[in-house]
Amino acid sequence: MIDLSKVGPQVIDIAKKTGEFIVKEKDSFSMKSVEQKGMQNFVSYVDKEAEQQLVSALKELIPESGFIVEEQTASHNQEKYIWIVDPLDGTTNFIHGVFPFSISIALKRDNDIILGIVYELGLKEVFYSWEGIDAFCNDKQITVRKVAGIANSLISTGFHTNDFSRLSGHIKVVEQVVKNSHGLRRHGSAATDLAYLAAGRFDGFFEYGLNVWDVAAGAYLVQKAGGEISDYSGANNFYYGRELCAGTPGVYNELIEIIKNTMF
Repeated sequence: MIDLSKVGPQVIDIAKKTGEFIVKEKDSFSMKSVEQKGMQNFVSYVDKEAEQQLVSALKELIPESGFIVEEQTASHNQEKYIWIVDPLDGTTNFIHGVFPFSISIALKRDNDIILGIVYELGLKEVFYSWEGIDAFCNDKQITVRKVAGIANSLISTGFHTNDFSRLSGHIKVVEQVVKNSHGLRRHGSAATDLAYLAAGRFDGFFEYGLNVWDVAAGAYLVQKAGGEISDYSGANNFYYGRELCAGTPGVYNELIEIIKNTMF
């Protein structure tokens, strides 16, 4: 059994080191270096190099571990410990020189997430938690806000880059949220949105078309900070179900009902 009290801080250091590389590359980055995987879906040498750095360091930390990673630089074979890594969540923001963009790292033991770290590079904020401790941002404990209903909330969302089959329903949810809340934000980084919810900056988040590496760390942080989370049906398939609704206890129920009544 690994000691998370030792592993956790080491993972934070690994994220920070790779973050230095990403931020350094930002200032000299050229759109000529971008590969286009879809109309709004991009990847660059920065994503790939950052992922290789993270995989190498995390593998050294737990040699027997496997990986689920966005750019497919490593794989898994049902190992007991599996890292779930997005080396640059918010690539479109990055290539346009816009924050936020984040490194997202989660660790799964058997079927359970036991560690989640989101490092937002614009403000240099590390959101983290692991089994046995609460949720923190830069060593300050964080919790979701105590708000009553969407009328008193600030909500965030995202839009899928190439699956528009559910867009009309999504827009209807957006319309209801915009009309009945303090406002709606779209940052372009699901990992950051979930970390901000955990830290009490947002009160709800919803998006479809997500991958497990987009949400594994952030969803874990939301739960550890006292939030509620599910897929759009209200069930627990939010890591791999490619859809997610999260919120504070005072907002989640109302938000998921809007989604259920609008998206289906």
